[in-house]
Amino acid sequence: MATKKQTATLKHHIARTKKRASLAFIPKKENQYRPHLIRRYSLLVLIAIVIGLQFGYNFTKTGSILGQIVTITPAGLLAETNDRRTEASLPPLTLNPQLSQAAQEKANDMLAHQYWSHTSPSGVEPWTWIDDSGYSYEEAGENLAKNFTTASATVSGWMASEGHRENILKASYQDVGFAVASGELDGSPTTIVVALYAKPVRSTSSFIASASTIAPTESSTALSPAARIGIAIQSLTPAAITSIALLFIAATVATTAHAYRSKLPKRMQKTWYKKHGAIKASGLLAIAAFIVLLYGGGQI
Repeated sequence: MATKKQTATLKHHIARTKKRASLAFIPKKENQYRPHLIRRYSLLVLIAIVIGLQFGYNFTKTGSILGQIVTITPAGLLAETNDRRTEASLPPLTLNPQLSQAAQEKANDMLAHQYWSHTSPSGVEPWTWIDDSGYSYEEAGENLAKNFTTASATVSGWMASEGHRENILKASYQDVGFAVASGELDGSPTTIVVALYAKPVRSTSSFIASASTIAPTESSTALSPAARIGIAIQSLTPAAITSIALLFIAATVATTAHAYRSKLPKRMQKTWYKKHGAIKASGLLAIAAFIVLLYGGGQI
């Protein structure tokens, strides 16, 4: 059993910890209504932790502090696609190895010949890759994406574009093939995703591969700011989520401190410190927003 001295020591440590926490998070007379968490030195430490988390996580996952962590897999793309089809009361697509082979050949060709389009510079269309795989189809469509980091973000990007969404939700499609390829495109590290959707031949009817069944042929389709934010949230790493949580906690403390600005020492009320809480909260939230935007890349 603990002695009275040990119990008293424990209570003293608990009381001291509570007092320190109170001074760090709560505006009060003892800290001049400026919680220690949002003072200059603490903010510098916080920002260093946020930067360290991003670089450290990237380094452990990719071997480079600036490396992009990509977790896209054909299985993940299939699951995300079929989730969207289920929500639309449509039957799920089946992953077809021939279509996946065709998609992989198309992705490799784009990296090899440095282009980003449904049609190659030499005029080869997506259907050529499907024909070469031996898959017989009545209808087919293609979606492209690049520089997303998760399957969820990739499919969300497609769903935010009318032409790409039509391919995902086309009722007649039964099979799909996915490919993910990484390399350099226009001198930058790039991850390309190719999706080929199709309805297999069930009769002697001729196949259909009209322009209306494929995604737009522009080099890139612009996504709305709201779509970008949604994609970014789905792409956040554990390090980014932790960093944003820390920044929000500090911003909340700063906002609370701003409410006590009239109680600041008079010498401070005549300087910018009168609004230090609002200024710091705005800065912290701006950093959090910047982190989110960093994960909102990707093109379709």
